Amino acid sequence: MGRRILLASAVAVLLLGGAPAIGHAQNATHFLATIEDLPLMPGLTEDANAGVNFDSPAGRIAEAVAFGNVSDRQVLDFYAAALPQLGWRQDGDAEFSREREILKLEFPARPKADSPLTVRFALKPAGE
Repeated sequence: MGRRILLASAVAVLLLGGAPAIGHAQNATHFLATIEDLPLMPGLTEDANAGVNFDSPAGRIAEAVAFGNVSDRQVLDFYAAALPQLGWRQDGDAEFSREREILKLEFPARPKADSPLTVRFALKPAGE
């Protein structure tokens, strides 16, 4: 629980420092339930039934799904600004690494053009 408070504080400091395209500090303190140390972008809602989280001998393996009326570019910009403040290094447009973990953001095809955007967060140990 202390780790979650520390991460919420780090994100709030990031937001108060004027980082672009992130939103209000009170919105940034929400984290994914499935991946507790990953902030949930304002405008996204986590699908509580789609998450998987377990520890393997190689490290954490987790998947979370969120959706909202935002663009994939807004999602990528948010996480590109927020995650480095939490120790993540951006390795590609939608891929990040921290210590021995890899996080990928994926955007499954929308069933209809006006459907909310779905974001899949996939976390796995590096080298898997």
